[in-house]
Amino acid sequence: MADKNLLIASKMLNYTNTVLVYSLGYNFAEFVANKPYLEACVFNLSQLGELTKYVDKEFKAAHLEIPWADLYGLRNRIVHDYDSMNLELLWDIIQQSLPKLQKDLRNMIEESRL
Repeated sequence: MADKNLLIASKMLNYTNTVLVYSLGYNFAEFVANKPYLEACVFNLSQLGELTKYVDKEFKAAHLEIPWADLYGLRNRIVHDYDSMNLELLWDIIQQSLPKLQKDLRNMIEESRL
């Protein structure tokens, strides 16, 4: 089942890359003011979190560098409480956590293919 997990991880990396590209060059005020980019990032983050529930438990346990539960928790916040989302927190996640996630996903995929 590792191939399924790697496919999911690759999709997760694509969503992560998309959010980082969409937010590149913006500051918080510009990002929030650009509703299409904001909503595109929120959509991609929710999809990223959604994918975590399809990864096997064993694969998750072998890759604790990925914050599986946090990603799914973010998805739940987005889907169930979007209107009261803390956009500053969302921005911090994009700026602070996503670059590390991108690196960790990329490393995990590369190492798993060896």
